[in-house]
Amino acid sequence: MGIFDRLASLIKSNINDAISSAENPEKMLNQIIIDMRDQLAKAKQQVAAAIADEKRLYDQAQQELKQAAEWEQRAMLAIQQGRDDLARQALVRQGEHATHGQTLQATWESHRAETEKLKAQLRDLNDKIEEAKRKKNLLLARQRRAQAQQRIAETMSSMSEKSAFEAFARMEEKIEQNERMIKASSEIDEEFSGDRLKHDFKAIEATAGGLNAEDKLLALKQKMGMLPAGAPAQPKAIGAGEPVKMSTDEILLAEIEQLGKPTK
Repeated sequence: MGIFDRLASLIKSNINDAISSAENPEKMLNQIIIDMRDQLAKAKQQVAAAIADEKRLYDQAQQELKQAAEWEQRAMLAIQQGRDDLARQALVRQGEHATHGQTLQATWESHRAETEKLKAQLRDLNDKIEEAKRKKNLLLARQRRAQAQQRIAETMSSMSEKSAFEAFARMEEKIEQNERMIKASSEIDEEFSGDRLKHDFKAIEATAGGLNAEDKLLALKQKMGMLPAGAPAQPKAIGAGEPVKMSTDEILLAEIEQLGKPTK
């Protein structure tokens, strides 16, 4: 099992355990992110170690190939000096280093390919963790919205009970009773303080200042032309400035007398 296979199995196990025992979704999701970051840090260390091994293999391969080239130069020098025996030994050394260098070169190339895969997987894991962080925020927002909706539903449910409306009705009745008591107390105060008498006189004054039914009747007949123009609405008392109150029969008799008089 590879590095990331073990990492994926561990993260999956932690998530399943957290979901099974979750009571606080926010706490659970935060813990999952923390676990994923811890595993990512460990994976980075392992990938870094693999990259270091790759560089070491590359350096060893280059060193062997360099020594092979140096022994080849020594063999050429020995040939120039007429020392074929030394040239043969140098070429043997050159072949050993070249063979070892080529083996290391092949191992390095294979290791480099695996290292590149690990780098890609590490980037993918980092992207997934960032996506998980964004999804965590969305999930928490949905969780808070669901909790708010639940609280609203519970509040509305409790308000729809009969007892809640009965409480409002009792409170309304109590307030109305208090208002009636205040009005009654005010009337009692007026009755015994003299304010009631003042109030009665104001009512009489308001009634006296307006037209009564008889005045309105005569005014309407005059407007309809049933009374001569300029005819007094009511006969005035001799020597008095106030009109004489007349009954309906007296008013009709006066109207007939006015109609029977010859016009000039």
